[in-house]
Amino acid sequence: MFVTKPESASLSTQAKLKAENLNIFYGSFHAIKGATLEMRQNCVTALIGPSGCGKSTFIRALNRMHDLTPGARVEGRVLLDGADIYAPEIDPVTIRHRVGMVFQRPNPFPKTILENVAYGPMVHGERRKDVLAEICERSLRHAALWDEVKDRLNRSALDLSGGQQQRLCIARCLAVDPEVILMDEPASALDPIATSKIEDLIEELKRIYTVVIVTHSMQQAARISDYTAFFLLGDMIETDTTSSIFTKPRDKRTEDYITGRFG
Repeated sequence: MFVTKPESASLSTQAKLKAENLNIFYGSFHAIKGATLEMRQNCVTALIGPSGCGKSTFIRALNRMHDLTPGARVEGRVLLDGADIYAPEIDPVTIRHRVGMVFQRPNPFPKTILENVAYGPMVHGERRKDVLAEICERSLRHAALWDEVKDRLNRSALDLSGGQQQRLCIARCLAVDPEVILMDEPASALDPIATSKIEDLIEELKRIYTVVIVTHSMQQAARISDYTAFFLLGDMIETDTTSSIFTKPRDKRTEDYITGRFG
């Protein structure tokens, strides 16, 4: 049914990020129930499952976004290079510097293209124009956008197309030099051509970064990810290489979902 990438002997076995017995609550509602998942370095991990199953809730716990959600509570551990990001002494701002986030809908600031990309480094104290220009060019190149915007960096980011705005948001994320990039359905609001560009970009980004992506599209997960985790009703049902998940899932619920019996 799905054409998956062939398994590579070079797939990383080193976990860059690991959730251990993760439980997430919104008030009394138990949204994620004891999830454990390793996200390997320089690989793409896809989170799949029907709407409302907890994918976005899970991914937002990986850089402490729930700290900003009233009534949310996280129990368990999230390890970044072996250190728990929820330890009392850890600054969540530092974590969000190392673990960047790209959201479902493009959200450029109402500023110029250059100001959007330079925003993060400036917040962290960088003021040298030559350094900011270098960061801007490097980030836009890594986001596969430089050639399209290099002659209009001082124009409003809001003039860009939806697909270009999403790649700009990726460039803005890259500008603070993260180690992990979280993507919450980054192509769901885009047309097929823009989606293809985002998918090609993700394939390039994993050479440098560790990528975790939430997607509603099983075809997309099959195309771009190395590992896949299936969520259902707050439970993480199964995780394995993407090839194994889509060709020989161990759990009947996973098979029923990927074959379209529900969801």
